[in-house]
Amino acid sequence: MEGMTIEEGAPPGRPDDRRDLLPAGITIAATLLVIPSGWTVISSLHRSLLGELSVGDNLMVSVLLLNIALTLLGWRRYRALKAEVALHRAAEARARELAASDPLTGLLNRRVLAEGGARLVESALKCGRTVAMLMIDLDHFKSVNDLHGHAAGDQLLRAASEAITAPLPPQAITARLGGDEFACAFPFDPSLPNTVNNVADAIIARMAEPFLIGGVEAQIGASMGIAQTGAGCRTIDTLMRRSDIALYAAKRAGRNQRAWFDASMERELELRNEIELGLRAGIPTGQIVPWFEQQVDLASGALIGFELLARWEHPEQGVLEPALFIPVAEESGLIGELSMSVMRSALEEARHWDPGLLLGVNISPAQMRDPWLAQKIVKLLTESNFPAERLEIEITEAALFENLGFAAAIIDSLKNQGIRVALDDFGTGYSSLTNLRALPLDRIKIDHSFVIQMAGDADAAALVRMIISLADNLGVAVMAEGVETDDVRKMLIGLGCVAGQGWHFGKPGPARATRALLAERGLLTAASPSAVAGETVSIRQGRKKRA
Repeated sequence: MEGMTIEEGAPPGRPDDRRDLLPAGITIAATLLVIPSGWTVISSLHRSLLGELSVGDNLMVSVLLLNIALTLLGWRRYRALKAEVALHRAAEARARELAASDPLTGLLNRRVLAEGGARLVESALKCGRTVAMLMIDLDHFKSVNDLHGHAAGDQLLRAASEAITAPLPPQAITARLGGDEFACAFPFDPSLPNTVNNVADAIIARMAEPFLIGGVEAQIGASMGIAQTGAGCRTIDTLMRRSDIALYAAKRAGRNQRAWFDASMERELELRNEIELGLRAGIPTGQIVPWFEQQVDLASGALIGFELLARWEHPEQGVLEPALFIPVAEESGLIGELSMSVMRSALEEARHWDPGLLLGVNISPAQMRDPWLAQKIVKLLTESNFPAERLEIEITEAALFENLGFAAAIIDSLKNQGIRVALDDFGTGYSSLTNLRALPLDRIKIDHSFVIQMAGDADAAALVRMIISLADNLGVAVMAEGVETDDVRKMLIGLGCVAGQGWHFGKPGPARATRALLAERGLLTAASPSAVAGETVSIRQGRKKRA
């Protein structure tokens, strides 16, 4: 298999063979003694036949027998020691092999790839050639591993390693870096840049085909980052770092594709890391705060609730939009902590609203993989003393049908606690009527991309009409997102949609602006923060007048 062509320097010295010398010397000496002793004994035997055997002849026979015994013992010990040394040498060879390779796939490991890659780069630069590094990450491997077990996952990794190495040129070195990540490097003629693209495309095309694992077809894919030696990249460390950055860009672009490194990717990664560090510091200190977008009755304009949004009140950059930090939170595994923190603040705020107002909370697809999600939400409701029937959890269509069985279990748990569930961004995924009928949904939300275009696009208007009709047939309420003009509002009313949200009714605002809006409409309870603040102001003003 490719990847095992790198020698790890000079092999260690052989084990000390001086243990062989003593038994070998004894054997040789005994053998040499047997020869003259044997001749003397033959003479003694002849005299014995003539009846002339002496005491000296008996002694020589004894010496001969002792020499024979010593010869046999020495030879046996010598053979045992030779076998032991052979086993020791084989074990050392196996240890060297394991130290240089991945035991599952037989490819090189990360350390040896770095050592061999350094020699490869040095050799290529001397010959005027360029080295390409392909960093490969298997898409959806974890799903296969979780669904079919670790044994199937191991088989898939071995099959994938063979698929990766198959199109590589003879001088390529290949390694498994860990998990489902691989890397390969090979020299090529810089005047033929398509050489690298052809190899990369062949690998990606094969990885997109099904793998037969234990009689089951496993469908995965591969994302690939590519970098090459050149100006500013003349070491294996730089080459690996650049290809890793390009891999990150390929995964962000949608997976199952390749991306060549360019300098802008490095800056994007630095920015992404800055955002992640900022989130790790900002979430615990309450920098991620709730904002609220109105949800209204389209006919009367009456408030029926708010959708919770997140904003980052950055200490240096001001208020940041979620599009900047939510993707980073999802990739870094911080989305659960962020969501729970913002939801806690929002529940505390909404607890003081009019009891008829709902709070819609959007759940990230990453959170839908958490088996304890429903329990965490119920815990927040209990701690905040917020009625479960006033909370509406919004689940995107894509997240719902990524793992329908698992998502259905979470929805059932939420519904059992009295929490409402809405299907968000409807129309952007691949929901089937059968699946929709099987789920206990309270509301379907039409994606804003269709609503915004419906006034000037007949196809978008037709799609909105179909979604409203589908929801009506299922007996599920419907809400339109992205209502930005009065014409769209009227069109939706004509199609039978009774609820909506969008900038036509007001832009999202922070908690203090929402309190002011509700206070103006008389929709705050007496115990609300703004009501208490209002009473305090009235008392102070009364005292000033009396003074």
